[in-house]
Amino acid sequence: MSLRDSLDLIQAVKPEAGHAALQREIETERASSLSAAEKRVISTLQALREATDDRAVCLAAAQQAVWGYFVQRELIGFRRHHDVIRDLDIPAPVLNGIGAMPINHKLRR
Repeated sequence: MSLRDSLDLIQAVKPEAGHAALQREIETERASSLSAAEKRVISTLQALREATDDRAVCLAAAQQAVWGYFVQRELIGFRRHHDVIRDLDIPAPVLNGIGAMPINHKLRR
C-alpha cells in the first residue's frame, strides 16, 4: 500500500488524521534534509582542514555547504546559528564568504 492509498483510507475515516500523517511525512523530510546538509558541512570542513594545495577550492566548497545548511535551518524556523557555528567549529574565513557566488566569466559580456 502506498502513502497515497494510506492517506485516502485515513481521510475516508477521519480527514484530520490524513493531515496529521502528511505533516509527519513533511517533518521527516525536513529532518532528513537538514541532516544531509549538516553532513555536507562536516565533510567540507574536514576537507578544508586537511587541504594543502587546493585550499581555495575547499574553502569555496565549505562556504557553499555552510550557506546551504543555514538556508535549510532558516526554512525550518531556526534563525540563530551561533550554536552550530560553535559546535561545528566553523572558521571565520568560511563564515566571511557565505553566500558569495563565484563569477562565471563565460557569462560576462
